[in-house]
Amino acid sequence: MIKKLLLAVVFICPWIISAQTTYETISSEKLGTSREIKIQLPRNYEKNTEKLYPVMLVLDGDYLFEPVAGMVDYYSYWEDAPEMIVVGVNQNRSREADSHYDENRYLPSEEGADFFEFLGMELMQSIANKYRVAPFHVIVGHDLTANFMNFYLLKDNPIFDAYINLSPDYSPKMNVRLGEVFERTEKKLWYYLATASDDIPQLQESINAFDAQIKDLNNTQLNYKFDNFENATHYSLVGKAIPSAIDNIFEIYRPISQKEYQTKLLQTSISLSEYLEDKYNTIDELFGLQKQIRLNDFLAINQAIEKTRRWEDFLGLSDLAAKHYPNTMLATYFEARWAEETGSPEKAIKTYKKAYGQEAISFLDIDFMLERANEIKKEHGL
Repeated sequence: MIKKLLLAVVFICPWIISAQTTYETISSEKLGTSREIKIQLPRNYEKNTEKLYPVMLVLDGDYLFEPVAGMVDYYSYWEDAPEMIVVGVNQNRSREADSHYDENRYLPSEEGADFFEFLGMELMQSIANKYRVAPFHVIVGHDLTANFMNFYLLKDNPIFDAYINLSPDYSPKMNVRLGEVFERTEKKLWYYLATASDDIPQLQESINAFDAQIKDLNNTQLNYKFDNFENATHYSLVGKAIPSAIDNIFEIYRPISQKEYQTKLLQTSISLSEYLEDKYNTIDELFGLQKQIRLNDFLAINQAIEKTRRWEDFLGLSDLAAKHYPNTMLATYFEARWAEETGSPEKAIKTYKKAYGQEAISFLDIDFMLERANEIKKEHGL
């Protein structure tokens, strides 16, 4: 509900986002003219001078940029998605020419071919040269532009990793070509597709047919998500699709949720500390982001260990905590819990007392740690 209200504010009051938006004019040799773009940088971009950021390129930037940029800012604020550089390309006077394709080969031609090269060879390179860009790129489009952006998937090495298709107006043969790409791809791809009950009938029919074709593909490199929103139109579906797409693409990035806790942490056969390490290694591998493990995720693993009584997992968790939160009591606490539950009360007492001089963190402070040591001492008559 909160996300829906936020999105409503974004649509009704675009000036809220414009305070964070800059406008630039890109001179293009490919187009033989200049093109205006909008850029939203992450809130702390200037402060985090070593940090890299994924790029989300928004076609139809005249009306799509604000809702996309607003949701990216909102999701990243709550750490449900990484902070991103959002780039919008204005096309209000040129979208049909920009999206032009040959009627025989059904590939970009004339102005469409120029625009295709402008985006891939000039704009994205300009963004990479000017800003700190991570090696993960997302592209967003609506009807004509949603179809057009799929042409990048037909290249041997697509420059985009994730594709947010909002009611695409698929060109002939696009379904066959994409099916072939998705079957053979060895690169991880995210493909989001949306239509609605009140979408344009011709588009809805082709989109539903494409979904029927794609959903049974068995390629682990393809992350495919389809939405068919009830009581939404060709235009209002955008407000529902954007958060759904972000949720899907960045699912692994989010903090450990109650659902993940119940369905994965309590069910996994691997070490719980290994599960946590793998989660953040995957974030690094997929999005090019080296991220400190969240404190709340450490606490979720701690809770899972207590619940499953897998006490040996505390040792691996202690090692991770020492790496990510050095000089705090976190690693000491996990080590002490391991000793306490594996029959080494004297070692547990000694370890809890190591908290002297260490920084308090979360619920851990020196009073808590010494109290735990005293309770063990009394319990075992030491």
